[in-house]
Amino acid sequence: MCGIVGYVGSGEPSARAEGVVMGGLERLEYRGYDSAGIAVVVPGSPVLAMAKKAGKLTNLAKLLAETPLPHGTAAIGHTRWATHGSPTDANAHPHLAAGGRIAIIHNGIIENYAPLRAELLASGVQFLSDTDTEVAGHLLARYVDGGLSLVDAMRAVARRLEGAFTLLAIDANEPHVVVGTRRNSPLVIGIGDGENFLGSDVVAFIEYTKTALELGQDEVVEITPEGVSITDLGGSPVAREPFTVTWDASAAQKGGFASFMDKEIHDQPSAVADTLRGRLDERGKLKLDEGIIAETVLGAVDKIIVVACGTAFYAGMVAKYAIEHWTRIPVEVELAHEFRYRDPVLSVRTLVVAFSQSGETMDTIMAVRHAQQQGAPVVAIINVQGSTIAREADAVLYTRAGPEIAVASTKAFLAQIAASYLLGIYLAELRGNKFPDEIAALLAELNEMPAKIQLVLDTSEPVRELAHSMVNERTVLFLGRHIGYPVALEGALKLKELAYIHAEGFAAGELKHGPIALIEPGQPVFIVLPSPRGKEVLHSKVISNIQEVRARGARTFVIAEEGDTEAAHYADHLFTVPQTPTLLMPLLTVVPLQIFALELASAKGFDVDQPRNLAKSVTVE
Repeated sequence: MCGIVGYVGSGEPSARAEGVVMGGLERLEYRGYDSAGIAVVVPGSPVLAMAKKAGKLTNLAKLLAETPLPHGTAAIGHTRWATHGSPTDANAHPHLAAGGRIAIIHNGIIENYAPLRAELLASGVQFLSDTDTEVAGHLLARYVDGGLSLVDAMRAVARRLEGAFTLLAIDANEPHVVVGTRRNSPLVIGIGDGENFLGSDVVAFIEYTKTALELGQDEVVEITPEGVSITDLGGSPVAREPFTVTWDASAAQKGGFASFMDKEIHDQPSAVADTLRGRLDERGKLKLDEGIIAETVLGAVDKIIVVACGTAFYAGMVAKYAIEHWTRIPVEVELAHEFRYRDPVLSVRTLVVAFSQSGETMDTIMAVRHAQQQGAPVVAIINVQGSTIAREADAVLYTRAGPEIAVASTKAFLAQIAASYLLGIYLAELRGNKFPDEIAALLAELNEMPAKIQLVLDTSEPVRELAHSMVNERTVLFLGRHIGYPVALEGALKLKELAYIHAEGFAAGELKHGPIALIEPGQPVFIVLPSPRGKEVLHSKVISNIQEVRARGARTFVIAEEGDTEAAHYADHLFTVPQTPTLLMPLLTVVPLQIFALELASAKGFDVDQPRNLAKSVTVE
């Protein structure tokens, strides 16, 4: 989860090294904010300059303002989500070795750190932290002291480590070098002019360059002002083509909004529009972004399994309803961290679809690898170019949502749903389940959604006002049926993530099988009401559920379609969304729930961009 930045520049020592790294950490703080630190190479000094502090990045910035570091030529920085060791100053990264000459930072978990630590202790090494990272630093120092260069030493260290890790290191004796390596954890290279960059995400260096390189599994990179060298763990050179980042630095800024989350909620019309744009080939046929899955293979698919975690899992649940309806292929939705442990039944005719905003979700990466080992083709729905899942999947459908900085996902959720609709339509077209005029009608309806999402945003003030009136609520329930069920689950998750109150989502039909015992006078219940124009029985069933909770004193907050004349009779508060085909409704009905969670958390004084205990990219299992 941790955020990692590295920089090296040419010329005389300057403030740029520190400035680039601190700016990158600010943009990466969504990956962890338990502590932060920076180390700088100062030419001529036998030791590195370093500062680190527990807590958010502002604590480190304050320390640097009070006690500035000397100018340097290279630097590494880290913002931490704690795994080994509590979030203290001592456990903050970077960690020093070789008497302060070498510094190392780390994202991930080194699984064999205990025997390595015992080995180092036996040789007289003194540890100053409780982290697994410090083991790698002292190993690195041992190899450098033995005569290896920093990059050769990094290769030697990586060969000894087990687990998931990204490591960056600098050495005071090599003032124009930063080295890094990765295994099951992200690292991207930024190519500059007389300077180069490393980051756990391109957002770390997007202000300075849009040209990037992927670092592959078990590879080592050495950046200098003059260039970039990539090798495998044996030292053999690796050729890699650069890619161009398709968004600019302004996409990672708040743009006048009070929080990144508020901005990203308002980005949703463009996120969906961009995800839908340019999806037809020269024949007028739908296409995937990247891939080597033959149409004959996709045409023979007889089962689809979606693997995902968290909000992406709920996007997968939405996808299930649409894809099954359009293609008549059975779809299962699995939590990625459970998938490979239950011995799933897979074959070459099983299509696995992996949802991940970052493309670095470790649980989902491992599920993808397990599926491929069983011979199943994998399509990834991903937001980040160059990410691990994007590289390893057999085909990719990018969501094009741009950077999502707030930890709680909003625009990525809608973009994933939109992309899954495209995949469902693609499969329906490929298999002949839909005629060309039906495909055209579905695409036309999809293309109307960004404007409808914007309308929901433009009329959201009543939701914001309601949230501010409910700051003392202890628990909120959410009900939905059919395509509204995953929306209810996502609404509850957003409230848990941001406002730290108990919230639960239920399938409305399940209410009378137990959860109705939670209803007491005054209990707030949000209900996602299906369209009366769709399956009429669904609408009447959910109306009955509303009556059941109202009879027991619940306060009902109903999200309904415009023109639903019955809804107002059963709602203490009614919020409407534009009329939309049933399967596309989640793109609209989830938006008021996002806004409600945002405003309630803000009214309680919480940081909606960086909720406690969470990080954006879960890169450990």
